Amino acid sequence: MAVKVYKKNNAGRRNMSVVKPDNLTDKKPEKSLLQTLNKKVGRSWGKISVRHRGGGAKKKYRLVDFKMDKNGIPGKVMAIEKDPNRSALIALVTYADGEKRYIIATENMKVGDKIISGEKVDIKEGNRTMLKNIPVGTTVCNVEMIPGKGAQMVRSAGSSALLQAIDNGFAQLKMPSTEIRLVRGDCYATIGQVSNHEHNIYRIGKAGRKRHMGRRPKVRGSAMNPVDHPHGGGEGRQPIGLKYPKTPWGKPALGVKTRKKKKASNKYIISRRKKRRK
Repeated sequence: MAVKVYKKNNAGRRNMSVVKPDNLTDKKPEKSLLQTLNKKVGRSWGKISVRHRGGGAKKKYRLVDFKMDKNGIPGKVMAIEKDPNRSALIALVTYADGEKRYIIATENMKVGDKIISGEKVDIKEGNRTMLKNIPVGTTVCNVEMIPGKGAQMVRSAGSSALLQAIDNGFAQLKMPSTEIRLVRGDCYATIGQVSNHEHNIYRIGKAGRKRHMGRRPKVRGSAMNPVDHPHGGGEGRQPIGLKYPKTPWGKPALGVKTRKKKKASNKYIISRRKKRRK
């Protein structure tokens, strides 16, 4: 992993940097695994539903195989690529039957590695098997929540879950958020940690680069008038003057719990995530 810092040729370049993973393959993406990505960012029927989003550079979606359901068929990693739609790196895998698929790359995955999915596989990074067949204490990622549905948890760059115990047909996982939850033992998971753990150490450098990423300008609530935001108003800079921060629509913000109290999957959570101290 290398961080490239640009020369200070102008104000925009000053302090700008990009992260360049060492194991990237210099090739164009696989054409058969690309799909057109329509721009509907932050809009619902044309109306803004999520603020500060829109625009951005044109990009195509990579069809990533989250199921990895070619059980018993070995595959070979042909390339490691950067996906503009996610923080993790993706790997182009060619299977023994000739089919090509993109998968989420693990941390130490490189070109030429052999991987396989199935009920009985070697406990090796990149392989995929059922949680009940993985030794306790192993780090896993790309975890299923429902058998056969494909990976839904632990998919972002650098994330991993720790398999703590297996009991009564359920695996006990410690999630990246420190939450401890139960997952069915016949759910599949990939052994190892998701790649590109240093993806967020770069510096944006200039506003235009943020626009290329699809982020529009934000204005602080305290800089607005009282009619526009609960934090607005006052002569000069003032504290928000409230017991807790609020959204522009007057609802509690920052730290308020949004999970439904009667959600069906609450019974699978053994320990809720710990609050992070500022």
